[in-house]
Amino acid sequence: MEILIPIGSFVALLGLLGLGYCIWLVIKAKRAGLSDDEMKARLQKVVALNMAAMGVSALGLMMVVIGVLL
Repeated sequence: MEILIPIGSFVALLGLLGLGYCIWLVIKAKRAGLSDDEMKARLQKVVALNMAAMGVSALGLMMVVIGVLL
């Protein structure tokens, strides 16, 4: 079960990279000077990606915890 720790760390790192990508997308959208409707549409897409990245990160952290406990 020791293999769960590095695999979980990698999955958690992927989730964190996804969160960084979400931040980059929002900064890029703010600098583009979009209208309110266009900004709202872009941010709704980023929210979905953000939730997926948070889920992947949480899954990786769960894997690490299970690996440590076992």
